Amino acid sequence: MMSASTIEQVFSACFQASHNTVLLGGGDEPYYAPAGPDKDCATIVYRQDYLASALHEVAHWCLAGPVRRQQVDYGYWYLGNRNAEQQRAFEAVEVKPQALERLFSEAIGLPFRPSFDYLRCPEYRGERFVARINEQYHQYRRSGLPERAACFVLALQTSLVSPAQAV
Repeated sequence: MMSASTIEQVFSACFQASHNTVLLGGGDEPYYAPAGPDKDCATIVYRQDYLASALHEVAHWCLAGPVRRQQVDYGYWYLGNRNAEQQRAFEAVEVKPQALERLFSEAIGLPFRPSFDYLRCPEYRGERFVARINEQYHQYRRSGLPERAACFVLALQTSLVSPAQAV
């Protein structure tokens, strides 16, 4: 199994020079901060040293366009304790990143678990959301990944091959 620090190194090897972005663990909450006048490099912070959190946050970054990557947390806001309607809105923007997270997880042999986040809606059933993640996952496999996501998957897979296996 790959370590969190290895995922950070793989990310940096792929994107630090080309996109001036680093991935760092240890956060109490996930967070994205763009580079700026007082900050040399954009930073993706993930929770603690949780592999799934790292992969999830990289998935969001891989989907964010250049304008979004200039904004704190890509210009999105967080809403906790959502009702059913708010949960559907959350899911609408989470399908693609979670499908990418599933691909990243597979690349390192980590079981993927969909994130429903901090939902406090007892009547909620997530089967439809999981089905939509799976549909998007299969679409990515058929049609290809966004460029940065494809680069990251390949780098994750390659990093798992030891020098003895590569010969």
